[in-house]
Amino acid sequence: MRLAYASHGSGPPIVKAPNWLTHLEFDWRSPLWRPWLQALGETNQVIRYDERGSGLSDWKVDDFSLDAWVADLEAVVDAADVERFALLGLSQGAQIAIAYAVRHPERVSHLVLCGGYLGGAELTAAGREEGEALDSLIKIGWGQANPVFRHVFTTLLVPGATPEVMDWVDELQRVSTSPENALRFSKAFQGINVTQLAPRVQAPTIVFHAREDQMIRFAEGRRLAAAVPNARFVPLEGRNHVFLTEEPAWQIFLVELREFLGIPALRSGSELDVLSGRELQVIELVADGLSNEEIAARLFLSTRTIERHLSNVYRKLGLTGKAARAAVAARVSQLSRTP
Repeated sequence: MRLAYASHGSGPPIVKAPNWLTHLEFDWRSPLWRPWLQALGETNQVIRYDERGSGLSDWKVDDFSLDAWVADLEAVVDAADVERFALLGLSQGAQIAIAYAVRHPERVSHLVLCGGYLGGAELTAAGREEGEALDSLIKIGWGQANPVFRHVFTTLLVPGATPEVMDWVDELQRVSTSPENALRFSKAFQGINVTQLAPRVQAPTIVFHAREDQMIRFAEGRRLAAAVPNARFVPLEGRNHVFLTEEPAWQIFLVELREFLGIPALRSGSELDVLSGRELQVIELVADGLSNEEIAARLFLSTRTIERHLSNVYRKLGLTGKAARAAVAARVSQLSRTP
């Protein structure tokens, strides 16, 4: 079996574990994935590949299992000749990344998980019905030129996307794999469970999850983060499973990611660039009108921690007095209106 992989960018290596819906060539033209590739490549050597059964890798394969996917990741990193690297797992890729990190702790310097889940949770009757309905849609409409059936998946993946992005995601589904493989992927993903593996992760870990994620529930992200020793959980405002550049979650994700990896953040010229990812997250909520207590509850922090973050913000921005909070909110609002 042949696996297609690619490398771009320069800097410390970061390997992206596979997730559903990738195509090494098509992704560079996609408004969904191109911003991810560009942003990661600005600071890192990015190594990615199409998983078995999809993209430019062989589609005719027999084994769709966690062990097979981990073996594929092993083969790719060996072929790319990287010894130690950060490992990025999105969605189902989080499970593959966890399994690899447990099997090869000496090779994973950092573990980054986005929109991931452990698996193994008991499905409700409604959840089972939803899964069966989605599988039926795959059987009926995955390979058709008319995207109406695939659009259901697109709406779950990026409900806040523009029509242009949604059209690209619709087409990505069609070109990334066959209807038969899409169904096999769906059923295999439903059966994976890394609950017993997660507590054995040794690498420093950060977990990102959108609060209103329509594909994987927010509670699943919290459950994953709680299972990995000392993992840092970063909740993000939004409902997209894949973060989009036009939402605040994207910038916070990049800042937090680069801080976690020990990479200096790229400066865009904004006065807010001096703030950390968490500080940006706090002042976004200040601008939304939330109190310190409400922000603390939203971010799963103490009120005292929020007060400390705000004090740091005021100091960095040179703000003092009772008007400091209003000034911060005004600057965030002004920045959000700047093209």
